[in-house]
Amino acid sequence: MTVHAAPRLVQRQLGRLLRSKVAGDDAPARAQRIWGAEGERWFTPTDPVWRVHADASMFPGGVTSLLLQMLHPMAMAGVAGHSGYKSDPWGRLQRTSHYLATTTFGTIEHAEESIAMVRSIHERVRGKDAFGRPYRADDPRLLMWVHVAEIDSFLRAYQTFGEEPLTDEEADVYVRQAGIPAARLGVVDPPQTVAELREVLQAYRPELETTDAAREAARFLLLDPPLPLLARPGYGVIASGGVSLLPAWARGMLGIPLPEVVTSFVARPLGHLGTAAVRWGMAGLAERRPSDQPTHSPRPPDGNDDLVGVPAAS
Repeated sequence: MTVHAAPRLVQRQLGRLLRSKVAGDDAPARAQRIWGAEGERWFTPTDPVWRVHADASMFPGGVTSLLLQMLHPMAMAGVAGHSGYKSDPWGRLQRTSHYLATTTFGTIEHAEESIAMVRSIHERVRGKDAFGRPYRADDPRLLMWVHVAEIDSFLRAYQTFGEEPLTDEEADVYVRQAGIPAARLGVVDPPQTVAELREVLQAYRPELETTDAAREAARFLLLDPPLPLLARPGYGVIASGGVSLLPAWARGMLGIPLPEVVTSFVARPLGHLGTAAVRWGMAGLAERRPSDQPTHSPRPPDGNDDLVGVPAAS
């Protein structure tokens, strides 16, 4: 093995590990369906939603999203009672990843199919939260919370860790575009600008409460992830970046003892490091991608043809 071949081997191994965890062992077949299909798409590679959802910053952004969503007792009850996040965490992640990929990069036909499938699942998810209040996953207000917590987290991550942050105008377009599949999923009047997004998030503050289930899920996500010991430091770097993006009030509610100075000078730099490592690893897979991409479909982002869409809750 040459001196130059060793780093490339490590790079490809990292890329394959990320792909297997996030997209599953059948990632190449799923990617072919997304990228190889002919048909009209909602978005193009130049659109902000495409750029954000194709970027490695979705890794820390996904952690932020999960932690923030946990603070709504009804959303947390749905996750704890129906998602299998402990018994099958990677399966849940892969399903969510595929949903994001299909609705962002796939044809409209495939996106609508994916949305219909999730809607049918939501119709069956019912229960009571930690305070005995009934909830249902297809409740438009609960869907709105999940949506705004998710896209706010993704946008914050991209603006912090992305290689080329969006302009203010592009950020508004991102919010509007992310609302297209959300509206079809059942979100009523999703926000259309960043200002509206932040207003909606602020309006939910009185509904947010810390529950035992939320604390347990946060510990699982941050301190006891289902990973081999050797892989945990790398994951910890990414998770640190995700925690650094949480508003201080959310960190306080979850009992995450991270003073602002540590957030700014330790956790956030670690997030930059982790995102760069993910970007580097996925670029290693791009080197092995065939050059004969179908001409009838858009070219996937470099390194992300098998790893599209990343952690989020649905």
